[in-house]
Amino acid sequence: MDTLLHSPSSMAKRPCPSQNPRIPNLNQLDRDQLLDTFLEFSDSPPFAIDLSFERLLESRSCDADQTKLIDRALQLGSVLLEAAKRSARKRASKHNSLTWALPPDLTIKVFSMLDTQSLCYAAATCSMFNKCAMDPSCYANIDLTTVVPKVNNAVVSTMIHRAGKALQSLKLGVVPGPTTPLGSCQPLVYTIRNSVDVSNFSWNDKRSRQGKESSVLTRSCLSPLGGNSGAPGTLLRRLHLYNIERMDNTSLCGALVACPFLLDLEIVGLHVELRQTLQSVSANCHLIERLFFESSKTGRDDSLKSPTCVGLMTDCPHLTSLALRGFKLHDYKVRLRKLKYVDFSTSYSITGAFLRNLGSNTGGNLLEVLILRDCMHLKMVEAARLMTAVLAGDFKFLKHLDISNREGLASENDWYHRCYSTSTIPVRRVLEERPNLCLLAEFPPEGSYADIDQMFDSEPYSDISLPSASQMSSPSSDGSMFVSFSESSYNSDHGSGNEDARDAGYVIYDESSDEVDYVAV
Repeated sequence: MDTLLHSPSSMAKRPCPSQNPRIPNLNQLDRDQLLDTFLEFSDSPPFAIDLSFERLLESRSCDADQTKLIDRALQLGSVLLEAAKRSARKRASKHNSLTWALPPDLTIKVFSMLDTQSLCYAAATCSMFNKCAMDPSCYANIDLTTVVPKVNNAVVSTMIHRAGKALQSLKLGVVPGPTTPLGSCQPLVYTIRNSVDVSNFSWNDKRSRQGKESSVLTRSCLSPLGGNSGAPGTLLRRLHLYNIERMDNTSLCGALVACPFLLDLEIVGLHVELRQTLQSVSANCHLIERLFFESSKTGRDDSLKSPTCVGLMTDCPHLTSLALRGFKLHDYKVRLRKLKYVDFSTSYSITGAFLRNLGSNTGGNLLEVLILRDCMHLKMVEAARLMTAVLAGDFKFLKHLDISNREGLASENDWYHRCYSTSTIPVRRVLEERPNLCLLAEFPPEGSYADIDQMFDSEPYSDISLPSASQMSSPSSDGSMFVSFSESSYNSDHGSGNEDARDAGYVIYDESSDEVDYVAV
């Protein structure tokens, strides 16, 4: 008896509560057969499966076992549902690859022609399209401009890293809208409060909160361009930045250092200093051909110095298009050597003295476009001298000239006295002798000039809206406002860059999760 009591082999072991003796150790074949048998229940009515599951629960005497059985059923149901969805996507992708007429290389070529938003939607369609859309060539021209803030740093970083060294063009920021015509002088500086579409925008979205990513670009949005010799900015050719409020000189100059082969730079509404920006361009972007810079605060940036202007012309010999809009410029700082396109619209302090004898020497004879619209200090006598030079045969290549001013031109001795006389400025004669010249000379009727002091006391000059194209197309009856276009309206490649802006979110397709992730909506 003692032997029986003390023999360990003679006593039966109780099963551990954590072990379920009803779950067999199935191999792969048995598991497949069991799953096949289980799927045959799909033809059974739902109430029959409910009754079977209730009977199975009642067979468990312990409440803990019943809870575990319910949890297990929910887990297996979820796993089976995800497996079915995944298999359906794979079958659809295989079907697309068999029925899609184009091979992968041609599909990538087509995707590379899409705009950024359309490319993101195409990538979210199926796995086959996603794989094609991941090719760096599809992100060579990234355009993430929107009408209201919707794109954050994460979206920009993802796009830039997908492009890699294939990146050639990058457009970021907020633009006033898609209706600005090509070559328009309308200001592009933007604020949320004057946006035409702010119905879906909340100021709370501008702040990063816990669990919520900010929808506003910050000063570090351009940091992915640099970093090493293989950085995406190495071969970047075009960089357009619009109204990025948090951008500063340090971040912008750091981005320009990473873009030594930049050809086209457009900066609108950034809180950066003109002098430092031009110095950075001179030091890092020696191949630049087009520079468009519009101030965020009209007439308040007086940082430009003569050595900076000279350095820009010397260090950037390929520069042919220059637009400095809304800055405080002086005539003695203006350098137009080899420039073909010049736009100093809404600039302060320019009187037009730099135009003297410009057509026959100092490089001005190459000018094709000259825009001096709404320059507050532009004198009537200098505009008349310019017209006389055009009649004398200078500016032979000039195709577009705009000297319009909604407040009239400044008089010789006092710029507060606004004036305009059709007898002094030979507009009609210029149009007759130079029929291929598109001349815009729009002024208020004589004797109806606004009080300059009153204008500055009531509203900032930067808020004055320029006339629309439809308003400029018809002269006044008294002939004091005269606008003329050549047979074919002037159309250049020097637009503002926001013609294709769209108010839309951007979709990022995460291949690893096989799901669509709306990074910014």
